[in-house]
Amino acid sequence: MSGIIRVYKRNEEGVLEFREAWFDEDYSQFVMNHGVVGHQSKTDETDVADAAAAEGLMDAFAVQCAEDGYAEIPEDEQFWVVAQYALKTKDGTDRDRYLEEKAKDALISHLAWRGLGIVDRSEFSDAKLNIFCLTPDVNKAVNAIKVCIRGEDLDFTKLSIGAAPFGETSFKLKHSPKPANGFSL
Repeated sequence: MSGIIRVYKRNEEGVLEFREAWFDEDYSQFVMNHGVVGHQSKTDETDVADAAAAEGLMDAFAVQCAEDGYAEIPEDEQFWVVAQYALKTKDGTDRDRYLEEKAKDALISHLAWRGLGIVDRSEFSDAKLNIFCLTPDVNKAVNAIKVCIRGEDLDFTKLSIGAAPFGETSFKLKHSPKPANGFSL
């Protein structure tokens, strides 16, 4: 099974839209998710007999998306958005690891259902927890991260967010709980 297909296109007004599909083996369903990037998507599920039938639907989905002008956005055309928490210890505590898991889980779902990309990884470094998100739209992703973290009650007052084009190491501060001039990992 080919995993997930995630494709994008700009409509006539220049608005970025997305479509994605995958086979949910637990429920034997072919799932399609689609909408405007940054907004809650619409989801359609279709019951399928087996993985082979789902593969056929995935192939048909990919062909239809290509005919409709949708395409994958290469990583090097996307952006890193990093949700960062300042920690009290250099390597983090058990509570920090709990925060890491809760924040990652919340962000994975929140970003995915809005076509805003993926949570790529997280790491503890120099008294900071960094959660790396790869996204096609920086500003919408920053706003979505703030909404998600606040809504899940995950230490919003300690959250900073930085962004950079894929492949660059110099991050620009996009959100900080206190006045700050820069963002470092």
